[in-house]
Parts: sequence; C-alpha cells; structure tokens
Amino acid sequence: MDNYGNQQQFLLNLDKKEKKKVSAKRVNIVSVKLVKESSLLYKERSIRSPNDGYQLMKLFLEDKDREHFIVASLDTKNQPVSINVCHIGSLNASIVHPREVMKAAVLSNAAAIIVGHNHPSGKTEPSKEDLEVTKRLKEAGKIIGIDVLDHIIVGDETFTSLKEKGYI
Repeated sequence: MDNYGNQQQFLLNLDKKEKKKVSAKRVNIVSVKLVKESSLLYKERSIRSPNDGYQLMKLFLEDKDREHFIVASLDTKNQPVSINVCHIGSLNASIVHPREVMKAAVLSNAAAIIVGHNHPSGKTEPSKEDLEVTKRLKEAGKIIGIDVLDHIIVGDETFTSLKEKGYI
C-alpha cells in the first residue's frame, strides 16, 4: 500500500479481480443545503415578546384544518432568519421529533428558535404531549447550544405561550 500513498488511492488502483477480494463499503459523500422556497416581509425586525412570536406564527398557522408544527429560527438579535414547517399532523395531533426541529435551526445557523403549532379546535390549552415535546426540545437545544425561547399554541384569534405559563 505504500506505493499508493493512502487507502483511498490503493482501492482506486485495484483491478476488478483484486477489488472482489477487498471488503469495502461504498459511503456517499453528501452536502446538505437549506433551500429557500419563498420569503415574506416581516414587519417587526425582531421578536421581543410572546405576542411578537404569536404574530409571526399566526401568519402560517391561522385557519389550518390540521395541526401544523413550525420552527422560526432566530439570529443573535432574535430576528427571524427562516421558517420551517416541521410536521403536518391530523385534526388533533402532530408528532414532532427534536431531531427534525433542530435540523432546521442548525441549517439556518440559528442562535435560538421559537416553535409553534395550531390547535384546529381553536382551544389553546397545552396537552400533555405539547408539554413533553417542549421539554425534549429544551433539552436538545441545551445540548447543541440553540435556545428554545417559546412554544406558542395558536387557536381562534388567541394563543398560549408556554414561556408565559412557566414551562420554558
């Protein structure tokens, strides 16, 4: 193998018979990019309160007939840099995994996130599952250095902030 310099060169220079004798696994080389689908003008420059977060979330969540879970990725000044629809659920449930939520935040170079989802019933009382996913997101965010600032539940012309309720 010294004639080839490294293992990659060695494997590239083997003839077909020799390649069959070598046990190797093909590994894909990938590049992950964030793709901009569209954009919107957000009147407020930064999110300073739960109401500001609600105003942003309701642009995406109002009048939906199924639960939608979205992530607003924020920069160090709490200015939105991206919005990602993480999951579209059923009439009364949306199963969200922290990995999917944090993927959007990491790809956006977010310093923090605000997550939100709607309750098509119009009632904004958090469910046990809402509280559990919030707890898991906080834990995941702490590990990777992305603050979860709020989890907003959007209903009929109203909202519940889990930060205001003391869950964050």
